[in-house]
Amino acid sequence: MTGTRDAHRTARSSSSPIDIITGAELARTGAMNVSDALVRTDPSINSSITGGSGVVAGLRMRGLSPNEVLVLVDGKRRHTTGVVATYSGPEHGATPVDLNTIPVSAIDHIEVLRDGAAAMYGSDAIAGVVNIILKKKPSRLNTTFQTGAHPFSYLYGSPGWDYQLSADGGVGFSGNGYLHVSGQVYHADHYVTGTHYRPEDYNFGLPEETRESMAIEAGRDITENVKGYMNITYMHRHIQNYMTNRLPSVLPQVYPYGFNPSVVNEENDYAATLGLTGDTLFGSFHWDLSTTYGADESKLSTINSANLLYYATYGSTPTKGFTSGYRNAQWTNNLDISRSFKVLSRPLKLAFGAEHRLETYDIVSGNEPTYIMGGFQGAPGLTPQSAGNWSRDVWAGYIDVAISPIDKLDLDFAGRFEHYTDFGNSESGKISARYELSKRIAFRSTISNGFRAPTLAEQHFSSLSVTPTGAAGSLAVASDAARLLGASPLKPERSTNVSGGIVFEPLPGLHVTADAYQINIRDRIVGGGNYSGTVAEQAIALTGIDLPPGLDPRNVSANYFSNGASTRTQGVDINIDYVTRFGRFGKVDWSAGIDLNRTRLHHLSNDTNNQPLLNAQAIGWLTTSVPRSKIILNARWTVGEWDVNVRQTRYGQTTGNMTYQIAAPADIRYSIEHFAEFENKPRWMTDLEVTRHFLSHRLHVTLGINNLFNVRPRKLPLILRYNGNSIYDTSSSGIPISGSYYYGRIGFSL
Repeated sequence: MTGTRDAHRTARSSSSPIDIITGAELARTGAMNVSDALVRTDPSINSSITGGSGVVAGLRMRGLSPNEVLVLVDGKRRHTTGVVATYSGPEHGATPVDLNTIPVSAIDHIEVLRDGAAAMYGSDAIAGVVNIILKKKPSRLNTTFQTGAHPFSYLYGSPGWDYQLSADGGVGFSGNGYLHVSGQVYHADHYVTGTHYRPEDYNFGLPEETRESMAIEAGRDITENVKGYMNITYMHRHIQNYMTNRLPSVLPQVYPYGFNPSVVNEENDYAATLGLTGDTLFGSFHWDLSTTYGADESKLSTINSANLLYYATYGSTPTKGFTSGYRNAQWTNNLDISRSFKVLSRPLKLAFGAEHRLETYDIVSGNEPTYIMGGFQGAPGLTPQSAGNWSRDVWAGYIDVAISPIDKLDLDFAGRFEHYTDFGNSESGKISARYELSKRIAFRSTISNGFRAPTLAEQHFSSLSVTPTGAAGSLAVASDAARLLGASPLKPERSTNVSGGIVFEPLPGLHVTADAYQINIRDRIVGGGNYSGTVAEQAIALTGIDLPPGLDPRNVSANYFSNGASTRTQGVDINIDYVTRFGRFGKVDWSAGIDLNRTRLHHLSNDTNNQPLLNAQAIGWLTTSVPRSKIILNARWTVGEWDVNVRQTRYGQTTGNMTYQIAAPADIRYSIEHFAEFENKPRWMTDLEVTRHFLSHRLHVTLGINNLFNVRPRKLPLILRYNGNSIYDTSSSGIPISGSYYYGRIGFSL
């Protein structure tokens, strides 16, 4: 079980809150990928799009950043994406793990640990841990096809049809050997949220995306006392994202009807784990030796574009070109050793181990016409000054002790030391306790400290986006450009996590858990150093990019990643489940989950120019962009061959400080100091799915509607809409901008 190295612990007997989400539960959400399915099943998790043109769905647990959630696959650390979130918003700087590289059909279950666990697993496990457990048992060949779309109307734009085809199956061999193979093909059309004001703009919506992914899991006994295991995952993704529409007057010689630049990302993501495990080390110690290598590679291009100054000089211009490449790789080696003892007739579990991790990060510059002379419209190429390759080694050791000094009391102690070759040492510890007052009630609590090391991407990534009216640059923190704006080297984040809760069964079969928590984080790594105007133009010029002439200097901005602030997050998680049986009328599985949380700013740091690193807008992204509450109520009725699932989800209030865009007074338009407060009211969403089984449950047909009543976020007033077409506040997590989703699914098992 995630969060303990004691093999006899279960989720209900754990000293930390753990949610178990089965593969069947994920499938019943109607979601096409893992991250969307998790959001619909776990109230402590929200998801938001990160990575700009990379568009990676990062998980936000307990209101914190995707960078503060550690993802494991079969208990082994997963590598993160190579493209960094660069657009303005709460995920600026995030390099999350892309959970959607793993086919949903490959997943047996997911264990969500809602507690700080850096002392056990190392960097990033501040908000919690998501551990994806792949299928390992022999099984039939299972195939599923699903297709669906959003509603079409003049107001809401194109429907965004999508489809998914998945299959998985497993076989046993050589005694207890197993092989399980899963695959998935997924495609989503571009979804457009249209407006009455600028129906010709297609950049506000969801991108076109195609994924092909697979997973292989295998293992068998090598000798009587040694077992081997392995897993391999691979994904290829093509994604195209529209930029702002250019009018015919921009370059009529090439585009007489105007043009829509698009960013295309061709991405490959792969990982492999090989391991040996046994129970005879030094007589009776259990041991596990493994190596894991994974990488994410993105090649970005801009198409349907032009270099205006290049055309003016040479009489022609390329219309597409390679703009940048990013590769993030991680090679992790682990040795874990454990044994159970009796000390004064009391049980004791000892676990210790070591880890080495090699991390590398590579940036490739674009083709010359994409960045010289002002660069491509939309997304210019990356200059050679920003390219390079970097690496670091991480060495770690840990020890865990679990003891039961008296009946019904369990104590867990964990300590970890890590050395990073680029910034030094880090130590973390954790103490957990669980006391079982009776079979129906138990209390648990944890106190721990943790850390998050600045990623190589956060230290070296840079990018630039250019619109017809402005430009925004994300500068590498160690560059001359960032230093001009007051940047200083990044430090690790440090955290302190305190939680306490109760596990309660007031009636047979009625399970209740409630946990309160407080997470203090200092030196949070966020997008900071917000500058606009002439100084921002000067900083961008130091990267080797010449901005197009005629831009309003007030709408040229630049920033970099910084240790901008310290925060305190407080909240409560409540989960309830119960089963009601109605005899021949079947049964209903009831569940309710509630997450209440609030983040406050504790300290605001200054840059080397003695200016605050965060303005009011950036502070809002940290503190009020995540719903103050999230409630999921679910009822699943099964009777005979029928399966009906109804889900109610409530997203609480979010508040943002929005930039004035249109028809604002001249002195505050594009201002980075004056903002308009905008509030998204709480919203309820209803999901409904009906399944009919045939042929002894070997064939099933499903019809479903997510967001049955087409609920959408509150619309922005015109004065806050960029170019009139950005009609929602996309910096807040919660209600999707795409409205209802109608789908059908058919599955068959051979």
